[in-house]
Amino acid sequence: MGPDAARRNLARMLRVDHAGEHGAVQIYRGQLAVLGHTASGQTIRHMEEQEKAHLQTFDRLIVDHGVRPTVLSPVWHVAGFALGAATALMGEKAAMACTAAVEEVIDEHYAHQIAALEADGAPAEALKETLESFRADEIAHRDTALSHGAEETPGYGLLSGAIKAGCRLAIRLSERF
Repeated sequence: MGPDAARRNLARMLRVDHAGEHGAVQIYRGQLAVLGHTASGQTIRHMEEQEKAHLQTFDRLIVDHGVRPTVLSPVWHVAGFALGAATALMGEKAAMACTAAVEEVIDEHYAHQIAALEADGAPAEALKETLESFRADEIAHRDTALSHGAEETPGYGLLSGAIKAGCRLAIRLSERF
């Protein structure tokens, strides 16, 4: 792969990861708007804080690498909050089902990016380490959501499938636009 292709691939990775972390923060903000006062509020707040730290890292990386954010950021801002709030309005377990679904897709997404970076070798080592750390957080969020009854949500399979499909579409769009 030539240097131009490598730069384009890096730009796509940073753009989509920045968008994803922005969306994740918004999902948790939507959940907290509804459930912030409940027993699960502290758990959601903790996950939101980790996502905010991830977003700060990608805020810096897109500037450092001269990558423009996705033009879809305003859409993900509203959609993320709406998804978080809507699932929270369905109940604490539905909010956790949302988290489990999103984090499962992000786990897969980061795993693919890490594998691609491993193929690129040493120049990508710092980003690979960042993604591995963030991936561990995302897996922990998924596991937390599952331990808080995500799968007990009525219609879990349907809800989870719809959210995963939406996340995969958002990833594809954010990579390109």
